[in-house]
Amino acid sequence: MEITKSEIQAMELRLIEGIKKSDIAFLDRTIHDDLLCMSPNGQTITKEMDLNSHKAGDMVVDELHMTVEDIRIIGDTAVSVVVYDTKGKMLGNPIEGKFKYIRVWKRFDEQLKVIAASCFQI
Repeated sequence: MEITKSEIQAMELRLIEGIKKSDIAFLDRTIHDDLLCMSPNGQTITKEMDLNSHKAGDMVVDELHMTVEDIRIIGDTAVSVVVYDTKGKMLGNPIEGKFKYIRVWKRFDEQLKVIAASCFQI
């Protein structure tokens, strides 16, 4: 099944809602078990680490606004570039600003999953 840009755009919107609400069930379905993500401080984040931060309430999102800058489709994989305007807390520390993500989506049967990502503050 071919991936479309509109499908990735929709998944990015659903992902932002899942992050805002710490929707563990949705995040668990959408993030691949072998995810690797680079955080702004250079730390490698796994799916388990990401889900645990939501479960523990370590990540509190007060505001999160998204702009999709680009989406490229490569076979059964898509690469998206997204900017988040963010305000919240991580481990009790305030975070605020714009963060640019590159995210790699891959189709597994009927389900699109994030397999890799990287983020930095702009």
